[in-house]
Amino acid sequence: MAGSGGRPVGVLAIQGGFEAHERMLEGLGATVREVRSRSDLDGICALVLPGGESTAIMHGVEREAMAEPLRERIAAGLPVLGSCAGLILLDRDHLGVMDIRAQRNAFGRQVRSFEADIKLRGFAGPPMRAVFIRAPWIAEHGVNVEVLAEIDGHVVAARQGEMLAVAFHSELAGDARLHQWLLARAQ
Repeated sequence: MAGSGGRPVGVLAIQGGFEAHERMLEGLGATVREVRSRSDLDGICALVLPGGESTAIMHGVEREAMAEPLRERIAAGLPVLGSCAGLILLDRDHLGVMDIRAQRNAFGRQVRSFEADIKLRGFAGPPMRAVFIRAPWIAEHGVNVEVLAEIDGHVVAARQGEMLAVAFHSELAGDARLHQWLLARAQ
């Protein structure tokens, strides 16, 4: 398996819920590297952009001069899973690598957080338990973006090339299918 004994899977570890992603990947047998600086990007075979506070994460990315190297690696085909704030980082207004525009805190404030069972197109098995915490949704998307799931008419999961963006946290519910998707694409 890619990332197990070979090149590591990176998890952006500037701020937010990166540890749950690390545990999920390690449970699947992957070697994980916390990405906190530009040099940590060297040699990774895939990347997780976790949930957290998107503004704080983006400031950290910019402070560490990682924005351009991230754009270059993703454009070159680095598989990426963006979860919650990670979805926001991928959008047109942030890293600009995915043809989406995210609406931050779209479902409301912290007290409006919720869980739901979601069927993602292209993912086998039962519906995925999804934890929405001050979650975004995809307000706009281009024609090359494949919508994978919606709630009440709002896009909450999409794919473009080797990028998978979800507005929720499956790692908190113990569902490994998104991380398995990422590892299957890791080279």
